[in-house]
Amino acid sequence: MDEAIQVDPLVDLGQHIAGALGAAVIAQEVAFGELTLTVARDSIISVATFLRDDAKCRFISFTDICGADYPERDERFEVVYQFMSPHLNHRIRVKLRADDVTPVPSITGVFRGADWFERETYDLFGVLFSGHQDLRRILTDYGFDGHPLRKDFPVSGFVQVRYDEERKRVVYEPVQLMQEYRDFDYLSPWEGTDYVLPGDEKAKQ
Repeated sequence: MDEAIQVDPLVDLGQHIAGALGAAVIAQEVAFGELTLTVARDSIISVATFLRDDAKCRFISFTDICGADYPERDERFEVVYQFMSPHLNHRIRVKLRADDVTPVPSITGVFRGADWFERETYDLFGVLFSGHQDLRRILTDYGFDGHPLRKDFPVSGFVQVRYDEERKRVVYEPVQLMQEYRDFDYLSPWEGTDYVLPGDEKAKQ
């Protein structure tokens, strides 16, 4: 007698969600024991509502929103949502593509806890969220220039902050690097170069 084919419950769950949401779900994948859905940007509210309310899902716990930057794409950002279902003892990841012009619908009406996470994603990546009640920076300072988790943001930033003793206040100044850029080859004289360290002429004998 043939053994019954074991169906991965995450695959079954993904098919259930995709079947119910139709075109809202662009792709689904199970990897490393986790289910990931890629959804249409404008469908995120209906997707989040379904995941929360559907009897077979019950992803009632929202845990995180973060971003990822792919500058080579037309829609360079991915907004990534994480949900958990205590009922199923499963987590699910939901992804959508975005840019810095077209807003992503806010899910704060479905999960109030998404408030600060959406603000963080806006602050660090520049992703806009429509319908958010208070979309302003949350981690960077007032008047901060740029979005520091974009891959084209300079490592040194644009300004530096210091306390000025004469003015008795914090001042902002353009970044000043203390040395010119140098190309380090990370090779020592013992690794085949012809350069001899001062005082180590014996290495050439």
